[in-house]
Amino acid sequence: MNKQSAILVLADGSVYKGFAFGATGTAIGEVVFNTGMTGYQEVLTDPSYAGQIVTFTYPELGNTGVNLDDEESDRPQVKGAIARNVTYTPSNWRSRQSLNDYLKAHDVVAIGGIDTRALTRKLRSLGAMNGGISTEILDPEVLLAQVKAAPSMQGLNLAQTVTTPRIYEWQEPTLDAWEFMEPSSAITTLTTPLTVVAIDFGVKRNILRRLVSYGCRVVVVPADTSIDKILEFNPDGIFLSNGPGDPAAVTGGIETAKALLNLNKPIFGICLGHQILGLSLGGDSFKLKFGHRGLNQPTQDQSSSSDRRVEITSQNHGFALNGDSLSNSQAEITQINLNDLTVAGLKHKTLPIFSVQYHPEASPGPHDADYLFQDFVKSMANTREM
Repeated sequence: MNKQSAILVLADGSVYKGFAFGATGTAIGEVVFNTGMTGYQEVLTDPSYAGQIVTFTYPELGNTGVNLDDEESDRPQVKGAIARNVTYTPSNWRSRQSLNDYLKAHDVVAIGGIDTRALTRKLRSLGAMNGGISTEILDPEVLLAQVKAAPSMQGLNLAQTVTTPRIYEWQEPTLDAWEFMEPSSAITTLTTPLTVVAIDFGVKRNILRRLVSYGCRVVVVPADTSIDKILEFNPDGIFLSNGPGDPAAVTGGIETAKALLNLNKPIFGICLGHQILGLSLGGDSFKLKFGHRGLNQPTQDQSSSSDRRVEITSQNHGFALNGDSLSNSQAEITQINLNDLTVAGLKHKTLPIFSVQYHPEASPGPHDADYLFQDFVKSMANTREM
């Protein structure tokens, strides 16, 4: 097939020539890399990637096509995609569309034929940086000018761009969770479902599926929902979702989390929700050099009563909490990332509140971290029984 030319230009002036797939046009965003060997559809539709151009280090993209079940939101959230090789004729029993046609339908610009190994090494050495893909601006200097004019990810509140515009109750049918969990007596004796209010900073659908699979009624609310409105649902627990951008810029979410601390209700945070919780407890956050984005990030339990268990986790974030900033707070660091010793989990010293930097719903390990949903459900059930 005849392939249209495309170029990728990074903020440092590096130029990569390749071919276009997906939509035509120009995309500017922060260029990052994901080391997962599977799950490209989940990555593309994860709201945590809003504002970013994702480099896939696995050399083949599109082999299994696109299906209706693996969407983490209602559309691709990435600014663009970068690949080595692209398959136009997928082979999988669930496939309903090729990746090329899917990206084209959703107006997502992508480039193939790139040495993604060399590109990833550059991003690891110099750090994640802005870049641009274009099928229409083939003069590198012209595209570079647009890249340099784009805002940095630091300071951006992107949660406000991906949050739900309305309150809704998650209703999608899901698999039963009990094969991973032994129901406690507190849970099995409840006469009505536990109600979880999920604050949507860019929530992944599979998180909602996992909560429902444990028997919860899940009400999803926009990121700017007031405390009074949240309490109207009489929640048994609050969930702080994942999402994109700089956590320190989500000032409304941080203030909401501070107010929630006074309710003595179980709170569970994942990814951006974990960072927002840490900031509400007096911590600071910082931008990582190139972030953690992949399916095999090792974390280790740090609690004094633990056996220092190691979990293989799925992660997707470019910011992290400063562990030293939490030393005089009510937060206890429960897990660390073994690759760089950054904070991977925390809990409140006296309240039923905890969070993790990684994604337990993404089935790494494959179920190393699913117990976190169990712990949240048990905490809500025990609190209701008090």
